[in-house]
Amino acid sequence: MCTQVIAEVQPDEVYNLGGLSFIADSFDDPLGTARSTGMAAWNLLEAVRKVCPSARYFQASSSEMFGLAASSPQDEKAPFMPRGPYGAAKAFAHWGVAAYRGRHGVFAASGILYNHESALRGKNFLTRKVARSVASICLGREQKFELGNLDAERDWGFAPEYVQGMWRVLQSRTPDDFILSTGRLTSVRRFVESAFEAANIPICWEGEGFDERAIDVRTGEVRVTISDEYFRPIEAVSLCGNSSKARLKLGWKARVGVEEICRQMVRAELNRASTPKKEVRRAE
Repeated sequence: MCTQVIAEVQPDEVYNLGGLSFIADSFDDPLGTARSTGMAAWNLLEAVRKVCPSARYFQASSSEMFGLAASSPQDEKAPFMPRGPYGAAKAFAHWGVAAYRGRHGVFAASGILYNHESALRGKNFLTRKVARSVASICLGREQKFELGNLDAERDWGFAPEYVQGMWRVLQSRTPDDFILSTGRLTSVRRFVESAFEAANIPICWEGEGFDERAIDVRTGEVRVTISDEYFRPIEAVSLCGNSSKARLKLGWKARVGVEEICRQMVRAELNRASTPKKEVRRAE
């Protein structure tokens, strides 16, 4: 099917952003993850080679390929040590890019993307859950919500900037692989604090471990509690990227910080909550 579509469209650029990206789901469906995230990339590359060899191909690789990273921050030469089906599938796709670039001369390039967020993030992701819950608390529709490991850290960036980085990768003279990251680690705890700050709700933390809670400073109400249900089966190490190569060769740099990301995500949730849903009428 992808060969037929590419043959008909004859695109100048192909961006492969597809795949099953929610880490927890990848453990429940490792074979589906392998097909949609790994094998699909090889199918696309083969289609480009056969019917549109002049097209430039971009592969959305992932920091999850580094998995149990031995050093930090990671650059493009860091070894892959994936710890789950998603990271392994992404590594398989990434090596496909290298193979088609070297063997067949396809203009195939990769952006090794670290976590990138926006108001369009899926509802099952932690960042969107936090933003939605904080907005609901702000509107009085929810009292509190549960989270997992507050000490987990991520290299969180702003998705629109990363899309610009993807485009710049394909504008380079020669195909190559680039890390797109902020180079800064932020804990889940700090992300939560930033989201509450965006809603003008001051919080403080009390307790330790599973008894830790976020308290609304103004009312004394509990806003966040901890549950082992939300801990990852295999918690990733604190992956932090070194994007100096992208800065030097592409002129790309992540500029938007976590505080602004949270502000936009919480504001978007408040807007969604206040916008009446349109009634969908069925045709008679």
